[in-house]
Amino acid sequence: MQKILSVLRKACEEYNLIEDGDKIAVGISGGKDSLTLLAALKSYQSFCGKNFDLIAIAVDLSGGKCNYSEIEKFCKGIDVQLHIIPSNVFEIVFDIRKEKNPCSLCANMRRGLLNSSAKELGCNKVALGHHKDDLIETFILSLFFEGRLSTFKPKTYLSRVQITVIRPLIYCDEQEIIKASKDYLILYNPCPANKHTERENAKKLLESLNAIYPECKEKIFSAIIHPERYNLYDKLN
Repeated sequence: MQKILSVLRKACEEYNLIEDGDKIAVGISGGKDSLTLLAALKSYQSFCGKNFDLIAIAVDLSGGKCNYSEIEKFCKGIDVQLHIIPSNVFEIVFDIRKEKNPCSLCANMRRGLLNSSAKELGCNKVALGHHKDDLIETFILSLFFEGRLSTFKPKTYLSRVQITVIRPLIYCDEQEIIKASKDYLILYNPCPANKHTERENAKKLLESLNAIYPECKEKIFSAIIHPERYNLYDKLN
């Protein structure tokens, strides 16, 4: 956890992710990333010198089929209040809409519920557990499926709901999160598309590239976060 706290602190300071008076809702899926983020932010809260509040929000996509008892224990153990938001997102996406590519719609609905719930609970920020590998995979997906050089940002203000989304684990390798969360009781993901998504394919592609070209992942990440390294085509020249 010490290494995670180090890179979390770096991200928070470089991008001014957390300020005095913030009330931050951590989006909890029950997976390793969100639980590690919550635990790390709770630890960070104790020494960072910033006065901010933390709560946890879990959006139940399954219509009540998920058992959150272990997540409730986890949150209680670190003294963070957990709010479970019921929804029927899976039913809409898979049964009613019968989406062939369900991830985009599901993600949009989940984010909408998370952000609106955070606002209702008096939060001004939502923290998500996206890490370094997620950043690169999103870049790959955007390139292959949208023809764009794009990925998410460490900090984004959503004017419609007046919520700022932050990603404090942006500098953290997924392997470090796996190590830190080895003793956590991870919530089973009931999504029918789990492990059968384009993001999973992007993850496998990145692993293959890194096996052929060592440090490939680090170089892609470095290129993304350092704009001065961009040397893109300019049609005016």
